[in-house]
Amino acid sequence: MEFSLCSLDSALPVEVTIDDDNGRYTIRKSDRSGEYFNSPKELIAWVKTNFREEEFCHPHEFNGMLAKLEEYELTY
Repeated sequence: MEFSLCSLDSALPVEVTIDDDNGRYTIRKSDRSGEYFNSPKELIAWVKTNFREEEFCHPHEFNGMLAKLEEYELTY
């Protein structure tokens, strides 16, 4: 599962990746720095704590990503 969200503070998108097949749980922030996690649960908690819909060009895309992450969390 991958998400690419337009950020208001950069031309580069924020990318959120949950790849269970390869054990890859990453976030690339708009400043090109990144975060790496050991589990999808850690990644989802980080997103909920550190990102706000006001940071993105299309808040509905951010909220859609959150909904999918929460749905994923229920099945994980």
